[in-house]
Parts: sequence; structure tokens; C-alpha cells
Amino acid sequence: MPVGIPGLTGFDHFGFTVPDLDEAHSFLVDVIGCEYLYTLGPFQDDTGGWMAEHLNVDPRTVMRELRFYACGGRAIFEVFQYEAKEQNRASPLNSDIGGHHVALYVEDLDTAITYLESKGVKILGEPTVSKGPSLGQRWVYFVSPWGMHFELVSYPTGKAFFSPGYIRPESPNALGK
Repeated sequence: MPVGIPGLTGFDHFGFTVPDLDEAHSFLVDVIGCEYLYTLGPFQDDTGGWMAEHLNVDPRTVMRELRFYACGGRAIFEVFQYEAKEQNRASPLNSDIGGHHVALYVEDLDTAITYLESKGVKILGEPTVSKGPSLGQRWVYFVSPWGMHFELVSYPTGKAFFSPGYIRPESPNALGK
């Protein structure tokens, strides 16, 4: 019997909040190369509790605008700009609860890094060569103008994880069972 959400077929979109939607738009479209799809908003509920009940934010929060972008294949970004009275404007570190990053697959990591550097994007360190199940992969993080972490990842010849006969460490066969 399957375990998990009945009917789950895949990942639909990734939503995140930015301090300046026009700045994010320029970065996503002009630097990353995403395709702008459409805009919604503003949304607010001046008398009820819809915002708190449905989005877990202060009831008087205003969702100024949200925009949708397609980015390579099926990836969709849902990008919000909110106004909230006690909004935390600091981007979380990857080590913070709720910390995150968005990984973008590229065919040629070095070419992609050179391109981002030419656009003034901050690259975090040198590319890392993965080992173990990710052998064959190289990756590097970079930072958006608003402080959100992104990752470039490339494995043009595949990863060990995808190799026939590779046993994932969590599989029963890896434990000798």
C-alpha cells in the first residue's frame, strides 16, 4: 500500500518573499533568464482573519503583489511582496530554521559562473566536487540582490546515485538485509 499524499504527482511551484518585487523581477528575468508569466494582487483583509487563517501571517498583512515566473522546464517561482507590521526583513541563513536555497541545473558550471560574475552576482567560494552518491556533480552557491541563496549544480555525465546497481544508503540492501 503506498505511503504519502494520495495522488501526488510532482512538485508544482516554489514561493518566496522579496523586499522589492521590481528588483527581483529584473534579477529573475534579466540575469537568471526566467520567463515572466503573470501578476496577481494586491490582496488584503481589513476586517476578517483570512490572511491569518490561510497564510499564517498577521491578519492585517497586505500582499502587495505576487508574480509568477517559469524557470527552465517546469520550475515555477511564485514571488511575493508583502507589507506586514512586524515583518522580518533578514534573509535566513541556510543553517536557520526555514533556511533554504533554490538549486538551478546548468549544463556547464564554469560558463554559468563566469556569466553570473559578469552580471555582478556574488558567488560563494569555488565550485565543490561532490563525492559518494553525488559523485559526478559539481556545485556552487550564489546570492540574489535581496540575500536569498541559490545554487548552480551540474552533473553532465550523471551522478553515482543514478548509476545502475548503486544502492542508496537508506535502502534495506545497504544494511545487508
